[in-house]
Amino acid sequence: MPPPLPAAALEALRSALGPENVLTDPATLEKYASDETEDLVYPPGCAVTPVSTAQVSAVLRIASAHRIPVTPRGAGTGLSGGALAVHGGISLSLGKMNRILEIDRANLMAVVEPGVITQVLQEAVEKEGLFYPPDPASRGSCMIGGNVAECAGGPRALKYGVTKDWVLGLEAVLADGSVIRTGGKLLKNVTGYNITQLLVGSEGTLAVVTKIILKLIPWPPFRSTLVATFDSPEQACIALTKIFEARIVPCAAEYMESAAIQAAARKRGKRFPGMEAAATLLIEVDGHDRDVVQRDGLRTGEVCVENGALDVIVADSPTQQNDMWDMRRAIGEAVKGISTYKEEDTVVPRSELPRLMRALEAIRVKHGITTICYGHAGDGNIHVNILKMGMSDADWETKLPPAIREIFTEVVRLGGTISGEHGIGCVQREWLPIAMTREEIDVMRRVKAALDPQGILNPGKLVPDRDA
Repeated sequence: MPPPLPAAALEALRSALGPENVLTDPATLEKYASDETEDLVYPPGCAVTPVSTAQVSAVLRIASAHRIPVTPRGAGTGLSGGALAVHGGISLSLGKMNRILEIDRANLMAVVEPGVITQVLQEAVEKEGLFYPPDPASRGSCMIGGNVAECAGGPRALKYGVTKDWVLGLEAVLADGSVIRTGGKLLKNVTGYNITQLLVGSEGTLAVVTKIILKLIPWPPFRSTLVATFDSPEQACIALTKIFEARIVPCAAEYMESAAIQAAARKRGKRFPGMEAAATLLIEVDGHDRDVVQRDGLRTGEVCVENGALDVIVADSPTQQNDMWDMRRAIGEAVKGISTYKEEDTVVPRSELPRLMRALEAIRVKHGITTICYGHAGDGNIHVNILKMGMSDADWETKLPPAIREIFTEVVRLGGTISGEHGIGCVQREWLPIAMTREEIDVMRRVKAALDPQGILNPGKLVPDRDA
């Protein structure tokens, strides 16, 4: 267990937030000790559950005065350890700040607190005929604040972009407790530095976000969804590139190996298309014109057949569409349930995917490891899950680091980088020098030092130590 907080700090926190919002019982703190990152456990010294920006500000003023680490926390669905209190201190949970403050129909924007569940927001705006596209796999449980902190993506990032493309303004609390407001309900704004975008994806290391202004668009009512199977990962990726060369931009294009689909089928207790094929693409086209969507969906299937598809299955109804997506969304949890694992969030230019697939297979054979790959192939983002299976602890500890290093080195050589959407957190921090130069990392250190000179905001995350 981490050391307890100073009595004076706890007393100040209880006075500012109320005793019910300051949690110190060890059994209660277990909830805040882990997220969805492998099997890591880091209990905080205490957890606080503020209900307002003023209370968040008070927490940070107290933490600053006592030099106590503060780890902001949303729903705990992250995959890079961003919400883990690796240095103890305070886990600052934003789950009680969960109001949708406004759906602005005139300006097509929403204003929300960080604890709003992503799917709850999406369903609320859809009732108004509007659309908030970012759709991380955990959208039914993850929070908008966490999405902002990690710059979350998801399948629809291919057409619609990631979280940063939808954030127009923020309210945030700095490490010393001061409150700033950035951006606004503005599509144009070049007044000063773009602090909004500096904070998006900063993983809680620069400020704690307490309010978010999001852009919305009209809901696209029509979809065409299909599954195409292939006899090799490379052929599936070549076909995917050909779809774009045909001037079709799907809203999603997902890649799955047969082992990934088989894991999902076991978890759901039913069969899915693509279970026997080496590689499968799940592709969806959406839009506002039914005829255009149907035409592009048909042409997408034709391109797949022209480029080696073994079979193309088109969803004939919303039920079939939902079944196809149920398969895809079940994969992550299903694969991680097979064995102890390490997941790498690689991303390369889409045209380099065939080379990446060949390299991953060569690395698998060379190091004697088991991998299952799936992900958002349309934007080049492939999740490489390395499974321990029957490997001894000693072999796992010996073989894993050089395999990961070789994967990341190859990804960077192909023009990619080491994380597309999961973030760096504490689990990828040691690998950052593969993707960034010393000078580039030092720029991040200087930004961090300027906004958090005591280093109390989410320490041990994102930025490598000086000797890395």
